[in-house]
Amino acid sequence: MIVGQAPGTKVHETGIPWNDASGKRLREWLGLDDATFYDESRIAIVPMGFCYPGANPKGGDMPPRPECAPRWHPPLRDALPNVELTLLVGQYAQGWYLRTKRKNTMTETVRAWRDYAPDFLPTPHPSWRTTHWQKKNPWFDADVIPELRRRAHALLAMEPAQ
Repeated sequence: MIVGQAPGTKVHETGIPWNDASGKRLREWLGLDDATFYDESRIAIVPMGFCYPGANPKGGDMPPRPECAPRWHPPLRDALPNVELTLLVGQYAQGWYLRTKRKNTMTETVRAWRDYAPDFLPTPHPSWRTTHWQKKNPWFDADVIPELRRRAHALLAMEPAQ
Protein backbone atom coordinates (compact mmCIF):
# COMPACT_ATOMS: atom_id res chain seq x y z
CA MET A 1 0.00 0.00 0.00
CA ILE A 2 1.29 3.43 -0.95
CA VAL A 3 0.12 6.26 1.30
CA GLY A 4 0.76 9.74 -0.04
CA GLN A 5 -0.48 13.25 0.62
CA ALA A 6 -3.52 14.33 -1.36
CA PRO A 7 -4.25 14.71 -5.05
CA GLY A 8 -2.18 17.47 -6.65
CA THR A 9 -3.34 19.72 -9.48
CA LYS A 10 -2.60 17.30 -12.34
CA VAL A 11 -4.03 14.34 -10.45
CA HIS A 12 -7.11 16.39 -9.61
CA GLU A 13 -7.55 17.18 -13.32
CA THR A 14 -7.01 13.60 -14.56
CA GLY A 15 -8.33 11.50 -11.67
CA ILE A 16 -5.24 9.27 -11.87
CA PRO A 17 -3.12 9.10 -8.69
CA TRP A 18 0.57 9.91 -8.98
CA ASN A 19 -0.01 11.02 -12.59
CA ASP A 20 2.65 13.70 -12.48
CA ALA A 21 6.40 14.18 -12.16
CA SER A 22 6.28 13.08 -8.51
CA GLY A 23 4.62 9.85 -9.55
CA LYS A 24 7.24 9.24 -12.21
CA ARG A 25 9.97 9.67 -9.61
CA LEU A 26 8.15 7.37 -7.16
CA ARG A 27 7.84 4.67 -9.83
CA GLU A 28 11.58 5.06 -10.52
CA TRP A 29 12.35 4.68 -6.82
CA LEU A 30 10.24 1.51 -6.76
CA GLY A 31 11.62 0.24 -10.08
CA LEU A 32 8.08 -0.30 -11.36
CA ASP A 33 6.50 0.32 -14.73
CA ASP A 34 3.14 2.06 -15.02
CA ALA A 35 1.19 -1.17 -15.59
CA THR A 36 2.49 -2.76 -12.38
CA PHE A 37 2.20 0.43 -10.34
CA TYR A 38 -1.45 0.93 -11.32
CA ASP A 39 -2.45 -2.74 -10.94
CA GLU A 40 -5.13 -2.42 -8.25
CA SER A 41 -4.99 -6.15 -7.51
CA ARG A 42 -1.38 -5.74 -6.37
CA ILE A 43 -0.92 -2.18 -5.11
CA ALA A 44 -3.32 -0.04 -3.10
CA ILE A 45 -2.83 3.69 -3.54
CA VAL A 46 -4.35 5.67 -0.68
CA PRO A 47 -3.92 9.41 -0.10
CA MET A 48 -4.05 11.04 3.32
CA GLY A 49 -6.64 13.41 1.88
CA PHE A 50 -9.11 12.30 -0.77
CA CYS A 51 -9.81 15.67 -2.37
CA TYR A 52 -7.59 18.31 -3.89
CA PRO A 53 -6.80 20.67 -0.98
CA GLY A 54 -6.15 23.66 -3.22
CA ALA A 55 -3.09 25.66 -4.11
CA ASN A 56 -0.93 27.15 -1.40
CA PRO A 57 -0.37 30.88 -2.07
CA LYS A 58 3.30 30.32 -1.11
CA GLY A 59 3.68 27.60 -3.76
CA GLY A 60 2.74 23.96 -4.10
CA ASP A 61 -0.48 22.55 -2.72
CA MET A 62 -2.13 22.92 0.66
CA PRO A 63 -1.73 20.02 3.11
CA PRO A 64 -4.32 17.24 3.17
CA ARG A 65 -7.49 18.12 5.05
CA PRO A 66 -7.10 16.90 8.65
CA GLU A 67 -10.49 15.20 8.94
CA CYS A 68 -9.84 12.73 6.10
CA ALA A 69 -7.32 10.34 7.68
CA PRO A 70 -9.24 9.68 10.93
CA ARG A 71 -12.45 9.13 8.99
CA TRP A 72 -11.21 6.98 6.12
CA HIS A 73 -7.94 5.24 6.95
CA PRO A 74 -9.15 2.89 9.71
CA PRO A 75 -11.96 1.37 7.59
CA LEU A 76 -9.70 1.21 4.53
CA ARG A 77 -7.03 -0.65 6.47
CA ASP A 78 -9.70 -3.05 7.73
CA ALA A 79 -10.83 -3.63 4.15
CA LEU A 80 -7.23 -4.39 3.07
CA PRO A 81 -6.13 -7.15 5.48
CA ASN A 82 -3.39 -8.52 3.20
CA VAL A 83 -1.21 -5.42 3.08
CA GLU A 84 2.35 -6.56 3.80
CA LEU A 85 4.15 -3.24 3.34
CA THR A 86 2.91 0.31 3.69
CA LEU A 87 5.05 2.90 1.96
CA LEU A 88 4.68 6.17 3.89
CA VAL A 89 5.37 8.90 1.36
CA GLY A 90 6.05 12.22 3.04
CA GLN A 91 5.51 13.77 6.44
CA TYR A 92 1.69 13.60 6.51
CA ALA A 93 1.58 9.82 5.98
CA GLN A 94 4.42 9.33 8.43
CA GLY A 95 2.71 11.53 11.01
CA TRP A 96 -0.55 9.59 10.86
CA TYR A 97 0.79 6.05 10.69
CA LEU A 98 3.85 6.37 12.92
CA ARG A 99 2.43 8.95 15.33
CA THR A 100 4.66 8.94 18.42
CA LYS A 101 7.18 6.54 16.83
CA ARG A 102 8.32 9.01 14.21
CA LYS A 103 11.41 11.09 14.78
CA ASN A 104 11.66 14.88 15.09
CA THR A 105 12.07 15.48 11.37
CA MET A 106 11.10 13.74 8.16
CA THR A 107 14.80 13.20 7.40
CA GLU A 108 15.39 11.50 10.76
CA THR A 109 12.28 9.36 10.26
CA VAL A 110 13.39 8.22 6.81
CA ARG A 111 16.94 7.61 8.06
CA ALA A 112 15.48 5.35 10.80
CA TRP A 113 13.50 3.30 8.24
CA ARG A 114 14.72 0.02 9.75
CA ASP A 115 12.93 0.90 13.01
CA TYR A 116 9.56 0.66 11.22
CA ALA A 117 10.15 -2.58 9.32
CA PRO A 118 8.68 -4.85 8.21
CA ASP A 119 5.28 -3.12 8.14
CA PHE A 120 6.23 0.41 7.14
CA LEU A 121 8.85 2.08 5.00
CA PRO A 122 8.99 5.91 5.18
CA THR A 123 10.24 7.99 2.26
CA PRO A 124 10.27 11.69 1.46
CA HIS A 125 7.69 12.96 -0.97
CA PRO A 126 9.15 12.49 -4.47
CA SER A 127 8.49 16.08 -5.61
CA TRP A 128 11.04 18.21 -7.43
CA ARG A 129 11.94 19.72 -4.05
CA THR A 130 13.39 16.35 -3.03
CA THR A 131 16.19 16.60 -5.60
CA HIS A 132 18.23 18.86 -3.32
CA TRP A 133 17.32 16.75 -0.27
CA GLN A 134 18.58 13.58 -1.99
CA LYS A 135 21.90 15.26 -2.83
CA LYS A 136 22.32 16.22 0.83
CA ASN A 137 21.32 12.72 1.99
CA PRO A 138 23.12 10.21 -0.27
CA TRP A 139 22.30 7.39 2.18
CA PHE A 140 18.73 7.49 0.81
CA ASP A 141 19.86 6.41 -2.69
CA ALA A 142 22.45 4.01 -1.29
CA ASP A 143 20.34 2.29 1.40
CA VAL A 144 16.64 3.09 1.23
CA ILE A 145 15.92 2.88 -2.50
CA PRO A 146 17.55 -0.56 -2.91
CA GLU A 147 15.59 -1.86 0.09
CA LEU A 148 12.39 -0.28 -1.23
CA ARG A 149 12.89 -1.99 -4.60
CA ARG A 150 13.83 -5.31 -3.00
CA ARG A 151 10.75 -5.33 -0.78
CA ALA A 152 8.37 -4.16 -3.49
CA HIS A 153 9.66 -6.64 -6.04
CA ALA A 154 9.63 -9.51 -3.55
CA LEU A 155 6.04 -8.76 -2.57
CA LEU A 156 5.02 -8.42 -6.21
CA ALA A 157 7.00 -11.58 -7.10
CA MET A 158 9.15 -9.71 -9.62
CA GLU A 159 12.83 -9.78 -10.43
CA PRO A 160 14.51 -6.77 -8.78
CA ALA A 161 15.31 -3.81 -11.05
CA GLN A 162 19.00 -3.07 -11.45
